[in-house]
Amino acid sequence: MHAFGKAAGVSVRLSQGLRAVAMLEAAKGLIVLLTGFGLFSLLHRDVQHFAEILVRHAHLNPASHIPRIFLAYAARLDDAHLLQLAAAALAYAAVRMVEAYGLWFGRAWGEGFAAASGAVYLPFELHELVHRPGWLPASLAALNLAVVAFMIYSLRRRTRAGRPG
Repeated sequence: MHAFGKAAGVSVRLSQGLRAVAMLEAAKGLIVLLTGFGLFSLLHRDVQHFAEILVRHAHLNPASHIPRIFLAYAARLDDAHLLQLAAAALAYAAVRMVEAYGLWFGRAWGEGFAAASGAVYLPFELHELVHRPGWLPASLAALNLAVVAFMIYSLRRRTRAGRPG
C-alpha cells in the first residue's frame, strides 16, 4: 500500500510539472503571438518613427550601440518584411500552443516534442553563455536544460510504466 501511495505521489508531481511547463510554453506562445499582432498593426505605418518613439520612451540614447542597430533595422522594415515577421510569429506561437496542449493533457508526443524543441536551443544558449557570461544567459540555459531533463525523465517513466501516449 505504501509503495502505491509513493508512486501516486510521484505521478501527481509529474503531472503538475508537465502542466507547469505547458503554462510556460503557452505563455511564450502568447507573448510571441501578441508581438506578431503588434508587427501586423505596423503595416502601412512609419516604422522608423514608431521605433524612435520607443527609444525615447525607454529613455535610451539613440546614438548608443543597441538603439542605433534597432533604429537602423526599423528604417529598413517595409510591409513585406513586417508580414513575414508576423507570419513567423504566428507559426512560432502555433508550435508553442500545440506543445502546451500536448503537455497539459499528458500526451507522450507533447513530452517528446518539448524535449526536442528545448534541446534545439541548448547549443545556442551554451554558446551565448560561453561568449557572454552573465546571470541572464546562465538562467535561460539552466531553465531550458531543466525542462529538457524533466521531459526526458517523464518519457522514461512513461516507458517503464508502459503507459500509452
